[in-house]
Amino acid sequence: MQQLQQRVGIIGGMSWQSTALYYALLNKQIHARLGSLHSADVLLHSVDFQHISSLQHNQQWGDLADLMVHSAQALENAGATAIAIATNTMHKVAPQVAQAISIPLLNVINATADHCRADKLQHVALLGTRFTMQDDFYRDGLNNYGLKVSTPDPDAQDLIHRIIYDELCQGVVTDTAQQQFLAIMKDMSEQGVQGFILGCTEIGLLINSHITRHTLVDTTEVHTRQIVNHLLGH
Repeated sequence: MQQLQQRVGIIGGMSWQSTALYYALLNKQIHARLGSLHSADVLLHSVDFQHISSLQHNQQWGDLADLMVHSAQALENAGATAIAIATNTMHKVAPQVAQAISIPLLNVINATADHCRADKLQHVALLGTRFTMQDDFYRDGLNNYGLKVSTPDPDAQDLIHRIIYDELCQGVVTDTAQQQFLAIMKDMSEQGVQGFILGCTEIGLLINSHITRHTLVDTTEVHTRQIVNHLLGH
């Protein structure tokens, strides 16, 4: 019978809405795997996203790396056997975090790429914050797995970024935003995209398989499965 083998430290709060979803999914998955009264053995450091967002928009990635390293080291010292950063954008500083700890960093980009390959996807669209869509860190990580990656046009990127920060991160989910996302996805699917990476942990609050037939790769679900596998010692 499977048992919990490990304890994962989660750096969350970016935003707290998606971190709450992480916690719910982790416990649902553990219950599905182990049954009875089992729940996820996790440590959580939830940061103040207002400060994080300000540093992001001011391009202060060195300061952000320091904050993530401090959180990861604190969680390791508290007994975590692996670290998970519960946000896609902050994986821009994942190499610095991984170097600063002696336990594994459960990287959402690698987990997402593995999922795409298992689903036999070759050409994917990356949807996320402007930082995730425009910087190289995420696209390069996917390219290393042989995936072709497209991103929306600049106007669509601005729209997605605004919806994420001004609406989803503040718990606002609207039909208008949903239709805007779906229109962007329709245009990209007509350009040969096979699947859509929901490369921001909040997008799953807005877009899911119940409202579209497009192939979706929800990084929150993918990442939580990776975390559960570690918890179970896989």
